[in-house]
Amino acid sequence: MDQGEYFFGFPNKLAKLEFKSNIARMIDRKTTSHLTYLLENFPAVALIGPRQVGKTTLALEIADSRPSVYLDLESAQDRAKLSDPGFYLRQHLDRLVVLDEIHRMPDLFAELRGVIDENRRAGRRAGQFLILGSASMDLLRQSGESLAGRIAYCEMYPLNLTEVGEEHLQKLWLRGGYPDSFLAADATVSALWRRDFIRTYLERDIPAFGPRIQTDRMRRFWTMLAHLHGGLLNSAQLARNLEVDNKTIGSYLDLMADLLLLRRLRPWHGNIFKRLVKSPKVYLRDSGLLHNLLQIPDFDSLLGHPKLGDSWEGFVIENLLSSLPDGVSPYFYRTSAGAEIDLVLDLGSERWGIEIKRSSAPKRSRGFFQGCDDLEVSRRIIVYGGQDMYKMDAQTEVMSLAGLLQEV
Repeated sequence: MDQGEYFFGFPNKLAKLEFKSNIARMIDRKTTSHLTYLLENFPAVALIGPRQVGKTTLALEIADSRPSVYLDLESAQDRAKLSDPGFYLRQHLDRLVVLDEIHRMPDLFAELRGVIDENRRAGRRAGQFLILGSASMDLLRQSGESLAGRIAYCEMYPLNLTEVGEEHLQKLWLRGGYPDSFLAADATVSALWRRDFIRTYLERDIPAFGPRIQTDRMRRFWTMLAHLHGGLLNSAQLARNLEVDNKTIGSYLDLMADLLLLRRLRPWHGNIFKRLVKSPKVYLRDSGLLHNLLQIPDFDSLLGHPKLGDSWEGFVIENLLSSLPDGVSPYFYRTSAGAEIDLVLDLGSERWGIEIKRSSAPKRSRGFFQGCDDLEVSRRIIVYGGQDMYKMDAQTEVMSLAGLLQEV
């Protein structure tokens, strides 16, 4: 279950859930309508997202609107109810069953299949199970292969700019999109929340999903990734710095990506006659966690930090990718000759090239224009730190982040 108890001292689980629901009502989550649509059309829906992103709050909001039962599989009491899962689940065939933190009982998927098929034969084809997980869709799909054809997947991201409003851009960028961090009383409480979030992941959540890794080593690795944020992945250098082999670094990277904490942005690999960069770029997916790991306490410190541009780039990319429809593939493009596009969006029927500039007065970049020519993009967009929207030339649009988000 998404935890929210770091500073509030709740007396029991129900009080915590009620508090979280009240907080969440301040912000209308974009995921709500899509999740509701999937529940109306599929027997089971998996809502995937990192811990504390608001999955439980959203699930409870949806459960309040229909007959339902909620089970937190991190609770020994709730797990005990499923000692005979078939018997228990068949007592609630007429309800939406919410299963929180499904990774705690991965064997449950096989049982769900039988219950779903029984319900189908009885005429109930949708809205039977809402499954919450804190790992990536790929990882959950491996466990849920028995539900193929019966389950839909929905990813829930941290808050983005369209959800909080353009007037809160600076706050969202500094604090990141985890609701408890963004909504904290002040910057100090927000930073403390993120510090404890990182510690909890290191001490409890990472060991729960992967092999036992020394906490200090994983903290060093996470901090190294923060300093590498926005750059090309160099696994050999990371391995040398951590005194481990490349295979171990690969497993660490996979784990961070599976937990939805790290994004590996792939290089464009189309069939063009250029010498392309082949290593992915890496980004910590939440700007607030990045700033904590880089020890950036406030916005003035961020403005003077060497990672300012890379932080802005990652923030823009995550906001865009959390707003795009399914089926859009993101890449970056870089050649040995200096052509470079920060973000390439392959929409199937067309291709966009996006350059990301923090400056309020962006200048022409020869590498960007060369890259756009190489890929024959249909739109050339520069996202910058200002608010106006204008044409730099006949082909190139200059837009604010909020302006571009309105178009996607």
